[in-house]
Amino acid sequence: MADKQISLPAKLINGGIAGLIGVTCVFPIDLAKTRLQNQQNGCRLYTSMSDCLIKTIRSEGYFGMYRGAAVNLTLVTPEKAIKLAANDFFRHHLTQDGKLTLVKEMMAGCGAGTCQVVITTPMEMLKIQLQDAGRIAAQRKLMPESVVAGTVETKSPTAMQLTRELLREKGIAGLYKGLGATLLRDVPFSIIYFPLFANLNHLGKRGVEGPAPFYVSFFSGCLAGSTAAVAVNPVDVIKTRLQSLNRGSTEDTYSGVADCIRKILRNEGPAAFLKGAYCRALVIAPLFGIAQVVYFLGVAEYFLALLPKKDQ
Repeated sequence: MADKQISLPAKLINGGIAGLIGVTCVFPIDLAKTRLQNQQNGCRLYTSMSDCLIKTIRSEGYFGMYRGAAVNLTLVTPEKAIKLAANDFFRHHLTQDGKLTLVKEMMAGCGAGTCQVVITTPMEMLKIQLQDAGRIAAQRKLMPESVVAGTVETKSPTAMQLTRELLREKGIAGLYKGLGATLLRDVPFSIIYFPLFANLNHLGKRGVEGPAPFYVSFFSGCLAGSTAAVAVNPVDVIKTRLQSLNRGSTEDTYSGVADCIRKILRNEGPAAFLKGAYCRALVIAPLFGIAQVVYFLGVAEYFLALLPKKDQ
């Protein structure tokens, strides 16, 4: 059976609502993921996710865990809206005779992942600098000889300061640093996530025509999201390293994806590519579970139906 048709405004609103709720719930874990992934041998401040969060609260206060949240909350609405709406659009146009093969499901996911990087790359670029600023500040206090100034100042930068600095020095390309790595992460993620979610959700449907209960959509989103997140975590580590502008003097710098892979393998070993994997799974699982529940419950459709209709 073909996917149910939902208006474009409803798709965008549902994606935005889901993104806002999800990010608010899991952002501290995402901050821990970024800091753990950016740690290199010799400059390790955190031993685990819980250790990172505890030290962040002690040194930066409760709201220190939400560094960079404003950027994420601002841009996650268009990002999630584009991702979900694009996948739905491609699935609709690839469906023939009411059927969608697994290959075409993967093609739809590929299209969705490609579309979203227009928003994802600058969002991640700014978010990572803000999230990692606390780690750099802690290194400066504990290991002052290990930190050197990067392209952007490390003292409590704001998103607007970072944006102006990047645009002034490198133009629009500065905001799209790490675009290749972002594509390498988000396209495979969507290729895995969307078909896996659709098939898991289909298993929980009430009869042939009936929709799946909301809890089935939630758990399907959680399982599909965490599976895809762990699968692409090595590329997420590479992307995080490439997009970080500030680092310690003893930490490696990278000229590109291939150089980053070589240096991580040589200096930290293959296990480094799994840094932050469980954090990422804990972030993505509820994020996409919530997204799918909002999407399938039709929250936007309910509110749009309350708007006065024009006379025919």
